[in-house]
Amino acid sequence: MATVLFVSAMAVGAQADVLSDAKARGELVVGTEFQYAPFEFLDGDKPVGFDVDLITLIAKDMGLKVKWIDLPWASVLPALEAKKFDMVVAGTTINKARMERYYFTLPIGDATVALVKRAGDTSITKPEDIAGKPVGGTKGSSQLKTLEEFSATLKPPADIKIYIGSTNAYADVLAGRTVAASGSLPNLTYLAKTRPEFEVVKPAFGQPSYQAWPLRKEPESESLLAAINEGIAKYNKNGKMKELQIKWFGAEMPLPYDKVPEPNY
Repeated sequence: MATVLFVSAMAVGAQADVLSDAKARGELVVGTEFQYAPFEFLDGDKPVGFDVDLITLIAKDMGLKVKWIDLPWASVLPALEAKKFDMVVAGTTINKARMERYYFTLPIGDATVALVKRAGDTSITKPEDIAGKPVGGTKGSSQLKTLEEFSATLKPPADIKIYIGSTNAYADVLAGRTVAASGSLPNLTYLAKTRPEFEVVKPAFGQPSYQAWPLRKEPESESLLAAINEGIAKYNKNGKMKELQIKWFGAEMPLPYDKVPEPNY
């Protein structure tokens, strides 16, 4: 069974090789934020979601258990750099700035950006309708950056409110303090499916992009990166990824499994 830590963990230690150290411990220590359904979230105190299922399979292939460290999203990547865990297992959008600082695994999800609104709100029927209106985004997320860039094309621009955690952003949509919140299309589709008080605003906007898992960009992480990519490719090819996508997203999400796509931004 996975172990979840809700407080800052001690650094994983001085690592000659991240994968070798993980095997010596018998566990892979991963950082995440359990507020990103259906990729990763909590059912009571139990980690569940697409990412949870996939990394559990991959870690088992390596003879490892998974230890989870749950942090606010804005703290996850800095904690990775501070060596608080071996890698991040959370839907993280691949972009050029991040690729300069981190290794990314093969894609594990779609990251196209969309908006979610209160169901039945006829004032927002397309993304452009947020012009001049308050709209939420999650601090540190690529979806926030895309929202800011999209807003700059509107006249007048949207009034963007920044939140620590998507849960707070969604709550303000329902409370009427904002008219919409940004997120990745798969996450928002799942949100609207499980909570009918929400509705996805279509079409999505911004450049097509993908989500993957980041590791520190250092030689010590390369063996772990190779092992994780081997697992992702294996389960993509043998149909298990498709099975998990249907389980958690309700539909297949075709993904490249031979290389990390070059990001558009």
